[in-house]
Amino acid sequence: MPALQPHRTGARPLAQPGTIARPPKAPPPRKASTAAECERLEQLPNIGPSIAADLRLIGITHPAQLAEADALALYRALAEATGKRQDPCVLDTFMAACAFMRGGPAQPWWAFTAERKQRHGVL
Repeated sequence: MPALQPHRTGARPLAQPGTIARPPKAPPPRKASTAAECERLEQLPNIGPSIAADLRLIGITHPAQLAEADALALYRALAEATGKRQDPCVLDTFMAACAFMRGGPAQPWWAFTAERKQRHGVL
């Protein structure tokens, strides 16, 4: 029977034999509750590392740029930059981020789905 490890309160788990212990990941940035609080793309509601990387790919490096941006133009630019059709939910996410940076309340991206369908139809 293997020996039991003593309980280590607050300590990181021991690495398994043959593996490398890694430092803990940095916590994600705190989400902003207002546009004025946003300093990084990842602080925007609905925006995680992947969508933030997509925005950077198309030239959006600071949340303030979204206040004047057209979400549909961003969506089309991303499709062109990647050479792939993007899920329409990406447009919903861009709409939510642009609205937030224009002073709107933080809303989930799916709150923009009906508006997207009404304004842009099938993409």
